[in-house]
Amino acid sequence: MEFAFVSGNPALDLAGTVRSRRDEPTDLLAAPADLARWVAACDELPDRVSVDATTFESALSLREAIYQLALDRVLDRPFDPGSLDIVNAAAAGPVPTIKLSDAGLQVSGDLVAVLSHLARSGIAVLAASHACLKECGRTGCTRIYLDRSRGARRTWCGMDECGNRVKAAAYRARRRASTTAEGAS
Repeated sequence: MEFAFVSGNPALDLAGTVRSRRDEPTDLLAAPADLARWVAACDELPDRVSVDATTFESALSLREAIYQLALDRVLDRPFDPGSLDIVNAAAAGPVPTIKLSDAGLQVSGDLVAVLSHLARSGIAVLAASHACLKECGRTGCTRIYLDRSRGARRTWCGMDECGNRVKAAAYRARRRASTTAEGAS
């Protein structure tokens, strides 16, 4: 299973690990090992963390709280108080350690530090009045992303998954319409 990091913010990418929330939700973090792989795949997080049942449940709770707050922001409604409590509590935890070397940036820390970093990252984007948060325009996709495009014209969470699907479907529809029109002539 491949994870997508297209939201422009690691907290939003964590929230995006549940696909199609309104239709047929698919949870990409079904087990602690999935969360460990997601953390390792995220560029600004440690390469390796251990995940036990308690921290796994904390991560899922944080993910849902971040999603709820991001959706509240997209829909321009007040933040859910329970979600605020979860995110603020996680942000109060320890942060990962970063170290610069000739090999580049090294990030280390346990999962509690990772969750604190993700909560802080989410707070930063949700508090930024200039941040343009949107929900993906593809039917069925519920990923929320940070639109940094010129003129805020981005429509999909990412081209590889959603943009290509929408464009391919539109192409097939035009071809069918063209074939139908030619057959009617």
